[in-house]
Amino acid sequence: MSKVVRTKNDHQQAVVKMMNRLSQRHSAWEVWNDYIVMMAEAIANALGGPYRDDREKDYLNRIGRYSKDEQPLFGDMFAELVDAFEDDPRQDFLGELFMALNLGNNWKGQFFTPYDVCYMMSEITYAGEVERRIEKNGWCSAYDPACGAGATLIAFANVCMSHKINYQPSVLFVAQDIDQLAGLMCYVQISILGCAGYVVIDDTIIHPSTSYDGRGLIPKEGPNVWYTPMYCTQIWSGRRAIAQMGLLFPGSEKAEETPKPLPKSSEAPKAAKPKKRPSTARKPTPKPKAERIVEANKTSEPEPLKEIDTGQLTLF
Repeated sequence: MSKVVRTKNDHQQAVVKMMNRLSQRHSAWEVWNDYIVMMAEAIANALGGPYRDDREKDYLNRIGRYSKDEQPLFGDMFAELVDAFEDDPRQDFLGELFMALNLGNNWKGQFFTPYDVCYMMSEITYAGEVERRIEKNGWCSAYDPACGAGATLIAFANVCMSHKINYQPSVLFVAQDIDQLAGLMCYVQISILGCAGYVVIDDTIIHPSTSYDGRGLIPKEGPNVWYTPMYCTQIWSGRRAIAQMGLLFPGSEKAEETPKPLPKSSEAPKAAKPKKRPSTARKPTPKPKAERIVEANKTSEPEPLKEIDTGQLTLF
């Protein structure tokens, strides 16, 4: 990494300089991989969860390969990433730096779509559809089945802001990629931007992202699902609770969204129907709530997220 690397801003240049120092004893690929994975694990572990211990163990194993003088550089590189998005959220910081370091040519021939192209695609996909969905349901979902470093979702978030829509409480971001490194680059960046959602590391064609509800709020749990901090906030936790009620009591979610209108005063009241005599048969004892939850999870198999023909970015 002694060659000159062209970067777009001072924050990227600062990361390159620190990577040059770390690459004296380690390969550039190893340093970049540890940089991305440890940032993702640090963010995810702050939220807890059943996979926290395994991720913490992996984090300590990775950081333990570096000397005491080298270890603080990873925190400094993380800070540069945060500062870069504070200065300008309209960028794919990690994706652009990944390509500038020429790591894409040595890694499965992968090339990331430039941010400006992603912004144009997101603007076309937006086309007033987001406002209509938010007005109808209170929020909408955006799904990128081949997220890469997350440029398309980052661009979509900025498109929402340009249309005066606060995406943090209004849009659920769902991303998927077959490669862990690419998916975690996306995870880190949308987490820093405050996007609510999750990233699934898996093959989109063979194992597409699935959800127990129809809108992606309750994905099928697993170590390959990475939740963003904004996804765990009160507003999105409340929406997941409502979705879970809809699974336990089908129709309850729809009934809450479309209440029945009250009769107008000019309308004549309908005659009351004669009451039926109560049956003498014993009613079955209702099952405890815990058993109903277990049965609901058994009968409700997760379904692939809905897709429509709008290009790579899908709204549902």
